[in-house]
Amino acid sequence: MKKTIYFSLSVALLFTACKNTDYSPSAISAANDVVAANVDTTVSPADDFFQFVNGGWLKRNPIPASESNWGIGKVLQEDIYLKMRKVSEDAVATNAAKGSNEQKIGDFWTTGMDSATIEKQGLAPIKPELDRIAAIKNVSDLLDVTAELQMEHTDVLFSGGVSQDEKQSDRNALHLWQGGLGLGERDYYFNKDARNAGIRKEYVAHLNKMFQLLGSNAAAASQKAAAVFKIETFLAEKHRRIEDLRDPQKNYNKMSVADVQKLTPSVSWAKFMQNTAMKTDTVIVGQPEFYQQVEASLKKFPIADWQAYLQFSFVSTAAPFLPKAISDEHFAFYGTTLEGKKEQKPRWKRVLDAQEHALGDALGQLFVKQFFSEKAKTRYENMVEAIRTAFAENLNELDWMSAPTKAKALDKLQKVVKKVGYPSKWKDFAAMQIGRESYVRNALNASKWWSNYEANKLGKPVDRTEFGMTPQTYNAYYNPSNNEIVLPAAAFMIPNFKDEQIDDAVAYGYAAASTIGHEITHGFDDEGRQFDAAGNLVAWWSPEDSAKFTVRAKVLANQFSEYVAVDTMHVRGDATLGENIADLGGVVLGLKAFKKTEQFKKNEKIAGYTPLQRYFMGYSIGWMSQQRKERLARQIMTDVHAPANLRERERTVR
Repeated sequence: MKKTIYFSLSVALLFTACKNTDYSPSAISAANDVVAANVDTTVSPADDFFQFVNGGWLKRNPIPASESNWGIGKVLQEDIYLKMRKVSEDAVATNAAKGSNEQKIGDFWTTGMDSATIEKQGLAPIKPELDRIAAIKNVSDLLDVTAELQMEHTDVLFSGGVSQDEKQSDRNALHLWQGGLGLGERDYYFNKDARNAGIRKEYVAHLNKMFQLLGSNAAAASQKAAAVFKIETFLAEKHRRIEDLRDPQKNYNKMSVADVQKLTPSVSWAKFMQNTAMKTDTVIVGQPEFYQQVEASLKKFPIADWQAYLQFSFVSTAAPFLPKAISDEHFAFYGTTLEGKKEQKPRWKRVLDAQEHALGDALGQLFVKQFFSEKAKTRYENMVEAIRTAFAENLNELDWMSAPTKAKALDKLQKVVKKVGYPSKWKDFAAMQIGRESYVRNALNASKWWSNYEANKLGKPVDRTEFGMTPQTYNAYYNPSNNEIVLPAAAFMIPNFKDEQIDDAVAYGYAAASTIGHEITHGFDDEGRQFDAAGNLVAWWSPEDSAKFTVRAKVLANQFSEYVAVDTMHVRGDATLGENIADLGGVVLGLKAFKKTEQFKKNEKIAGYTPLQRYFMGYSIGWMSQQRKERLARQIMTDVHAPANLRERERTVR
């Protein structure tokens, strides 16, 4: 089939003559070239293009003991860590005015790095929450404490949050979602294979150890662990699988608060919303059957079981900020058992991760001033427009889409908003309470601030200028409700190279294809295509065109379902379909745009590689990473992204 989504890539054909041409090691004159230095010449690109492009780097850079995966994004993060550490240490030294961003950054850093005080304080800083859990006498008390813990970002009982109404994108709405599972994904509780059976056994052992660390004797800890696992397994019975969560229509159930009350008579939603600062008359319920299960669970399990469940859920959230014994046990399960990490990151990196979560925008202001020039920003803004033009050309050439649908698709494409680098305005953290008293209280106070920040959006116009990622984040996203692509500054960076050292061939593969083109294509993947140019969830495709799309999409889903990721675990083709469509669209759009550049037209080699070859090599280094088996298995269970080496490999869809 033709154009945007489905095509035949013959990348390997560009390299099949490597053994007989000037692609031999002796011809690579630039040892420090951004792509040539990483090539594994022992591998034929026709056999394994990913390994050919990245194998040299992967051999030289084994996964560190503190990591479950290692690649280009992680190496860039190492550089960002060093930059942010200096920012934090400078903030401590400035003796900044109380309430300023510098004061908050400095105090957060100071309490996080003061491990002696953390050990001395023990559980005392979280005693108020633990006491309230211990004092629960009935379901009403249980729900009051649940509301408080959710404000501190504990995933307990169910999930909720404020985001745009999918069918009225100019309005914010309260969304209620499934949640409350310590293992995150329902299949962990029910899959009968040996790997997941082992994880369940280890999880119960982890629960037991955590309760003993909280002061329970062995018998009581065992009883509490069993109670928590029973509650979570019961809730998991009505969790939808990750494939089913990708259907926006089926996960959009708008109700009055009174109707939600009928789903869960035991929950006083008026009181719950008051406790969580939510003011609304309507709610969008993602999975109504889950809330019926919540109602059943409140009647099924005794208060003592719920106290154990809340205690573990809360302490699990707070564990990274608590004394070493608790932090280590939390890591032993979530870091080692689930992801294969051998040891924790050094404390300073963990503190920076937490600080990023709490005060990322404040750090971002300082980051972009030093490390993302206006010249670089302009380069990638122009690249967005080059991709937009390529997409429009591809849409016009499609032979299976009708003219009316095509016209609406072109309108949506032209209205995609680009946000490059950093926001036009920064968040104001003045009301966030950060001091030098307690590390865990700083983290919980930050979570409360963010909960109130989100709740305050209800009843107000949508702020379409907001970034959902900080500038120093190595990632990007498409937001269907805003019909926007958000491209943080770090998404364009390659470790150890300045932007001006990256030729267009590599930049178009690395940034235009795997980031910009990928995100724009998300607006037209199996999920994004259901939102119109204004960001509303509405059927704007003709039924015939929609059916044709679905047939083509199923081919790609089936292709990825055949890939084995680890052991006998296959990629979940339906779950990863949107990301795989975006990858395919991105690489073909990037190539179309690159062919209009002067570098492509001149066709001059760099380090022995033509511009066309460098384009595909640039695309491939964007996926340069390797993962532990445990991490791969968890990714298949919980993630809508296929493993990196499978996302990069040559795809031929017929």
